[in-house]
Amino acid sequence: MKMGVSFLVTVALMALVSSLASAFDPSPLQDTCVAIAEPENAVFVNGKFCKNPNLTKAEDFFYSGLDKPGNISNPVGSAVTPVNVEQIPGLNTLGISAVRIDYAPYGQNPPHTHPRATEILTVLEGTLLVGFVTSNPENRLFTKVLNKGDVFVFPIGLIHFQFNVGHTNAVAIAGLSSQNPGVITIANAVFGSDPAIDPDVLSRAFQLDKNVVKNLQSRF
Repeated sequence: MKMGVSFLVTVALMALVSSLASAFDPSPLQDTCVAIAEPENAVFVNGKFCKNPNLTKAEDFFYSGLDKPGNISNPVGSAVTPVNVEQIPGLNTLGISAVRIDYAPYGQNPPHTHPRATEILTVLEGTLLVGFVTSNPENRLFTKVLNKGDVFVFPIGLIHFQFNVGHTNAVAIAGLSSQNPGVITIANAVFGSDPAIDPDVLSRAFQLDKNVVKNLQSRF
């Protein structure tokens, strides 16, 4: 009898751990949960308060402007236009969002990671060199040159990038498996943190002279 109970407890714990491990944006338990800033008479679910379903309207699920190119006049030569729960409140609890990415010739979306989402990217115009790196200790690089109509996937949490190798502007659309995928741009986070990381730490970590580290920090 005790062995049977122990087995059931073990199975239950394994099921619980498995469900927690896969719970990035949990499946909604209602038809809609439109995000609302005012919490009065609302229900707090999955990061945003929900609007009363009786007050929900079509505009809560709508966004206009993804046809407009972003401003690529910046040091990295790219612009990301997000369409997540901040732009479409109706995405709340639905576990999905999108971005438009514009690239200048030889511009890039620099190495970054999305802590809460897998990304699937489709090239609409131009030619992109894309890739991602697996976790330690392998740090294996998967890379591919994409042309118009090509699709590539960046697994959740892994560092990835896109680089426009063409002579003309490039455009891509990406879907992400979270209403709020988050983004950590590696260079900005490491060299542009607030307050700054001790240069001694970065000098040892990157095997660089401390003055080089200070110079890099001054750029971010």
